This record gives sequence, structure tokens and C-alpha cells, in this order.
Amino acid sequence: MDETRLNKMQQSFGIIGESEKIKEIIETIDQVASADITILIAGESGTGKELIADALHKRSLRKHHPFVKVNCGAIPAGILESELFGHVKGSFTGAIEDRKGYFETANNGTIFLDEIGEMPLETQVKLLRVLESGEFLPVGGSQSKTVDVRIIAATNKELFEEIEKKNFRKDLYYRLKTITIIAPALRQHSEDIPLLIERFALDFANRNNIPFKGFSPNAIHILENHSWPGNIRELKNFIESMIVLEKGEVINSAMVSKRLGVEKRQISTNLPMKVSRSVDQAERELILQQILLMRRDIADIKNAVISDFNNIALESAPRTTELQRYITPVHEEETIESEPEYEVAQDYMVNPNLLGKVSLEEVERELIEKTLKKFHNRKRQTATALKISERTLYRKIIEYGL
Repeated sequence: MDETRLNKMQQSFGIIGESEKIKEIIETIDQVASADITILIAGESGTGKELIADALHKRSLRKHHPFVKVNCGAIPAGILESELFGHVKGSFTGAIEDRKGYFETANNGTIFLDEIGEMPLETQVKLLRVLESGEFLPVGGSQSKTVDVRIIAATNKELFEEIEKKNFRKDLYYRLKTITIIAPALRQHSEDIPLLIERFALDFANRNNIPFKGFSPNAIHILENHSWPGNIRELKNFIESMIVLEKGEVINSAMVSKRLGVEKRQISTNLPMKVSRSVDQAERELILQQILLMRRDIADIKNAVISDFNNIALESAPRTTELQRYITPVHEEETIESEPEYEVAQDYMVNPNLLGKVSLEEVERELIEKTLKKFHNRKRQTATALKISERTLYRKIIEYGL
């Protein structure tokens, strides 16, 4: 699948990530969604199994029909059968009228049975019948009903172990796993954590009108190396709590460490730098490393900034910013060759002899800001022009409050 199609599908599904594991899931959804077959989604709690099920329904031929979600573990065993298949009036105390179950409600659509490993054995027998014939018998009823429903199931249990324990029917297991999609634990694709932080933070801050200045690189590094036993759900809750508790502040490593209960000694050991350096020095080194990535053939930071300025279009050259005092006009014989994919302005370039008078942060911020403006805030084009990843660009946008 080409990158453009992959990105469009990710945006449509709301599944965030650039790792190979996430790309594989997107591709699998694209391949199997339109086929009217049963699908089993396996993975730990908090890995986004419901999101995958939702994407499967949206890409299916049943997308204009109901999508009914049922958490089998949240419904008491004694009433789960009635909830799924409905009941007739008088079938038990409190049954004062006939009631449709979830399967009948989902007719012609999709039913998502989450935590199916919690389903009682007697209910599993009825589910097996629905899978085989599309028929079921309401509780207390004497006449079968027929439905046309696609079943997507999910579990955080090892169902084969449950079969050995006699807690799950083997025949049902094989009917459910026509296609199996594995939702990976967050620790298995930790490279996606910065993008997840970006999305969760901006969505929560915008939705609640809370000022948010971003996470420092060192704080993000700590979050990337945390185990996250609760997976994406735990990360999301943590990010939202940090935004509320550190309202309007740049969330740094000390704040993150305090909330996670991480010892400073452990943090220093994990950082790719000498442990004797201060947090500020460590964060500055991470920033410098990211700047170096902006140009592959770069020898030092000044050359990186000079090269980027020479290859990024400046539609105008106002003299109002601090940086403009250190930019000098290019003479005709000094004009640079434009990159074929983008129009590159040749009116101004950085004077390397004056660059030291401003901080690297100012230079980088100015560079990103102008490039975003050039491409009308299109993140992908901006990242391509700067020769950095979208993930790094999103991180910088938050860091500099752009």
C-alpha cells in the first residue's frame, strides 16, 4: 500500500502510528474489511481493539447499518443471554414486555463482542448457533428468529488456554478466528509514543480550552521508555492528567518523573548522554541531535541551519524579527539552485559569521515557522521540505508553541 493511501486510511480510522506494526494492522483492515467474515481481535487491555473493530465496520459493506458494541465482561452472566438475544414477556421476573436483544438490533450491520473470553459457556452455545445458521431463540421464547449480522470479537485472554481450562468452547474459537488481528502492546511499538502524545494532548487541551505548551524532548524520552502496562489507554489518561496538573507549563522530565514515580538515577541511565550532565544540558543535547537530523550531509549545526535557510522559500523578508538582523541579501553570483519539488526563494540566505548572535532555538523556531507558513500549515509538505519526520515536526510545533 502506498504512503498516501495509508495516511488517508489512518486519518479515517483514527489509528495513530508510523511503526511497522501499525502499518500492518491498517493494511490488514483494508484487505479483510469488505469480506463478510468473522474476525477475532486479540491483544492486551488498552491496545485499541475497539478502534480496530470500528475501522473494520467503517470499511465494510455494512457501514450504513448498525454497529452495536457489547462488553461481555461488563454484563452479569445471568442477564448476558437476555441482553444478546432478547426475551419475551413473562420469561422471568421483571420481563414486563418483549424486548429485542443486541443481535436483533444489529441486524444487517455489525456486532462487536468485546472481552468474549468472559462469556459463560451456556451463552457460547447460543452464539455458536448464530454463527452457523444466523438463528437464535430469545429467552423464554418458543420460536427462533433469524438475523444477518457480521460478528467481530475481541479478547485480552489467551483463548487456547481458556479452552484447556474448559472455560471456552473449541468449536466456537475456530469459528471466530477466521481472521485474527493482533493489537500490539504499546511497549512493542514505542516509537509511536511521540505521535500519540501529540494527538492526545492537542485534542484534550483544545476540547477543554486548557493552555498547553508541550512536552520537553527529555520528558518524551522518558515516556517512550516507560513500560505502560495499561498500554494506549494508560498513556492517554496520563497525558490528560499532566495537562490538567501542569496547566500552561512546558511539561519537563522532572514533572513526568514525579507522576510516573521514576527515580532520577534511572532516568539518567536511560538517556543517550553522560549521566553527570544537568537536565537542561541533556535537553539541549537532544535538541541539537534533532537539528542534525534535518540535513543528512551536515557537518555541524551552523551548516545545518545555513543549508535549511538556503533551501526553504521565504516569500517575503520582513525586518521585524530578531533573526532578520542577521540575514543578508544574496548577490546574483551567489544564487542557489532550487530543489525540483519546491520553489526556493533566492533573495536571502543566512550569514554564517553572524549566526552566533542568536540562539539555536530561535533559528530553528524561525525556520519551522516560515516553512509552515510557506506550505499553509501542511505538516507533511513542511516535514518533507525540512527533511525531518512528521513525528519530529509535530514535536517541534508543540515545543515552540507554533
